[in-house]
Amino acid sequence: MAYRDLPGRRAPATEPDWLTLGQAAKYLGVAQSTIRKWSDQGRVPAFYTPGGHRRYRRADLDKFLESSGPGAREQAGPAVLIVDDDERMREYMRASLELEGYAVLEAGNAEEGMAVLDPVIMFSGQVDEQSAPRAEERGASAFVGKPFDPQHLIDQAKQILPI
Repeated sequence: MAYRDLPGRRAPATEPDWLTLGQAAKYLGVAQSTIRKWSDQGRVPAFYTPGGHRRYRRADLDKFLESSGPGAREQAGPAVLIVDDDERMREYMRASLELEGYAVLEAGNAEEGMAVLDPVIMFSGQVDEQSAPRAEERGASAFVGKPFDPQHLIDQAKQILPI
């Protein structure tokens, strides 16, 4: 277990309190472009060196981890469950929905998802005219085929769960 997973633990003296963009992205487990976008939007505080490089305070990243993603303590808007076997796809969907104010839960398969709550929006790469009705039969409130447009995802979520 990493020190960041232990409540109230600070970084060991050998680890810096300030992280570069690359280090912060690795710390959060996201791409550099994702943390850059989050800092541009004010979700993650960034400080700039005289040369214009971003630096992130470890305490700010820890606070961000506590308030977003799976297991978040503070949930802003309605909860949405993402069920997908592709972890990167779940991360992409989670980031899109969280930016709009939704609290997002994740599961790697249908069984995990049903253990959390009934699906809200079902995604599948197998798209045909029976996909949406089958999704409804399984308890989904909406169906979105892959590949998908993030705006279509957000529009579906807003129709089901207005913020």
